[in-house]
Amino acid sequence: MQNLHKLLNTENSELAKILRFNLYGLAATLTKANQEYPLDTGFQISEEILQELNYLLQPAPVIEELPQLTNELKLLKLQEAFNCDSELNFYLGNSSIQSQTDAEIWNKIHQKLLQVPEDLATSWRQIALKLAQEVGAVVDHRNLEKLPFVRDEIIYPGLSGTVKAKGLCLSQTALVNSGIAQTHLSENLHLIAGFLLLYIKFIEIDTDLHHALKSVFSFDVVSLHSKSEQRHQYIDALSDRFHRIQKSEENTDTVINLCAWIDMDEAIHSLVFIPPAERYSWWGKLQKESRRLLRKAADKAIKAGNEVRLKQLSGLYADVCEFSKDDLQLDCGGNPGEVLTCLRVYARINQQQYPGRVIFRTLR
Repeated sequence: MQNLHKLLNTENSELAKILRFNLYGLAATLTKANQEYPLDTGFQISEEILQELNYLLQPAPVIEELPQLTNELKLLKLQEAFNCDSELNFYLGNSSIQSQTDAEIWNKIHQKLLQVPEDLATSWRQIALKLAQEVGAVVDHRNLEKLPFVRDEIIYPGLSGTVKAKGLCLSQTALVNSGIAQTHLSENLHLIAGFLLLYIKFIEIDTDLHHALKSVFSFDVVSLHSKSEQRHQYIDALSDRFHRIQKSEENTDTVINLCAWIDMDEAIHSLVFIPPAERYSWWGKLQKESRRLLRKAADKAIKAGNEVRLKQLSGLYADVCEFSKDDLQLDCGGNPGEVLTCLRVYARINQQQYPGRVIFRTLR
């Protein structure tokens, strides 16, 4: 790696040019292959190779220009206003943004707004756009990174003009092109396939994401950005539960099917931020779509003659702890003593109890 970097940055070298062209070709090939085979066992390793290639192909930084670039940030006022908002800090846990480019500021702010209540997020999107327009930026609804899902939706727009930044959108076309959402999938499985691919992409672009899936790591909420092994294991577990859902739908036993859906719902709700996103945020509403599918599976089991009770655990932790097990605690977000998010619902099926699992705020 070190010698490759040296050769690439050797001035007036034909060998450096040849190496650079070949690395560009390799990066393009891997990018295309990853798009076509997102569930391949070598996907994450290939992604890491791409990151290394992108690092190698970046021009050598000019250290003396860094102070000048920092002073030229057009959205610095927006970043400072965002960091100083006490209401945002309540939901985000005093998580300030320190970005090096205007595009980073725009994206990081809007990604964090996905975690706060919709009315607060809407208000702040208007503030962000106004401050961006004051420095000559223009809202751009076409400059978007497309994330695979079952519907088309602009999550937040990009910018053009004096500030260039990509926005984010959900895209049915990206889901179809992924190859996973085949036409033979039921409507419910189509949505879960969308969750699977959407989560993989979100993990790539949002460094704040963590997981709390007990089957992968039961003792803490773990960063997926700094712990690459945990990232791979979480995505593998998510994929495995998706395939178990597919198999269980072929089974006539509605209880087995319901248990598979409970496991799938747990995996989806175990992708979290610290503190967890507010339940009426964009992120919270997205995850509720999984819980509605779980309710359908429960209704199907009830119609088959089974006794089923599902309980989403919320409110004061002291009131629901008897229904949960192996819970996790945080010292930020929400109010002391409250459940921050329900990772796994409590279930009672034909006299058999299945404990739920939550993240709650400590009393300190």
